Amino acid sequence: MTLDQIIALIVLVAVVGVMIHGRMRSDVVALSGAAALLLFGVVRPVEVQSAFASPAVIALAGLFVIAYAIELSGLLGLMIRKATALCRRFGALGIWVVIGLCGSVGGFLNNTPVVVLAAPVVRDMAKSLALSPKRFLMPLSHVTVMGGLLTLIGTSTNLLVNDMARNAGQPVFSLFEITPVGLVIAVVGGLWLYFVGARQLGRTASLDEEAEAERARMEAEALAAARRPRLGRWRLPFSLPALLGESRSQRDGTGDAHLGDVEMYASADRPLQWRRALIALTVFVLVVAAAGLGVAPIAAAAFAGAVALILLGVLTPDEAYSGLKPDILLLIAGMVVVGTAIEVTGLAAQGAGLLIEVIRPFGPLGALIVLYGVTLFATELLSNATVAVLVTPIAVALAESLGVDPRPFLVTVMMAASAAFATPFGYQTNVLVYQMGGYSYLDFVRVGLPLNLITWAAAMVAIPLFFPF
Repeated sequence: MTLDQIIALIVLVAVVGVMIHGRMRSDVVALSGAAALLLFGVVRPVEVQSAFASPAVIALAGLFVIAYAIELSGLLGLMIRKATALCRRFGALGIWVVIGLCGSVGGFLNNTPVVVLAAPVVRDMAKSLALSPKRFLMPLSHVTVMGGLLTLIGTSTNLLVNDMARNAGQPVFSLFEITPVGLVIAVVGGLWLYFVGARQLGRTASLDEEAEAERARMEAEALAAARRPRLGRWRLPFSLPALLGESRSQRDGTGDAHLGDVEMYASADRPLQWRRALIALTVFVLVVAAAGLGVAPIAAAAFAGAVALILLGVLTPDEAYSGLKPDILLLIAGMVVVGTAIEVTGLAAQGAGLLIEVIRPFGPLGALIVLYGVTLFATELLSNATVAVLVTPIAVALAESLGVDPRPFLVTVMMAASAAFATPFGYQTNVLVYQMGGYSYLDFVRVGLPLNLITWAAAMVAIPLFFPF
């Protein structure tokens, strides 16, 4: 190995290790790694500059501002309330209709405010029918996450993989190119949740209340025990924040793969302002149309749309800055630098070579299955943006080494880096419903692990079908 490869590998291991440990904010860790690579000359200043000005970062910044305008206008809250009113008379089926609508909206808007607004409605509707909210809140989060697989702008992961692929010389994806694959995964996953997964959760509201009361009693006892003086050298055999459900994601404060207190988003449900809502919606439709029809790249269309909202008075400059989510953008930019180092030093090619030695007898489909599994496992530990940056160069090198089109491998990374459901802290919407529904960690494992396997199988059928080797 060359010196640059050794340095890049050390930085990569350090960044991943610190992120898994979870004591530092993910964006700070990513930027520290980028600074170290620049300091040691592994990457050049121009490569760092290009990471911060990448189309993925520009597109996400513009989309965040546009989504924030729609949120502030009260339009998102109105849509959910109207859908709820229409579906209330259908009972439990009506709740599932609301969940499905939230999933479709998640293909175009940030899924966090969607779940923030819909979760209390779903909870209250379930209780009014004497049903357990647990049966619906986790599926709400999972379905909304799967909705993000439907379009290129459905999640930051898709845009990031697209940008990394462009840097590797691959043609970019169109807005709806991945929709057939995402739709297969969403339908299969949604049906499994409806017929099997949700039935493994709470049954009635009364039983939920009893379980919640028992949980509160145990938490109170643990808190009292933690406040007692220690006896000699003995310490508590557990971490009190962990027992009380405090997650790594709540401590590090990042926004892409984590979520803090629900009350942070209490202002999301605002009264409808028609003028603001109509202009914001029109701009959003124009941005999607321009990108979908190939009139302009998604980065250019989103950037122009965000500026137009300021010029039209829909957002003040301060409001636009508030909607930018700089922690997410800086996390992505920092990890793009780390990903660039992996590629330019040749580590990606070497990693692909090692994978090929193992899976060569199984051919391209075997490579696709292994790549999905590796990406899925990593996403349960790290943020989806981090995994996308790390795995995308390996995916391209793997496909090229096998002599096949890299496109199915890139779609595999997009799907696997988002469709991870087995932990409550793997995605921000999971944290939200974990707290609101009073789930245990094992609830997510019991439902999410089979969902991971089912969507994995669906993806392995759909991806080669729509993106042949």
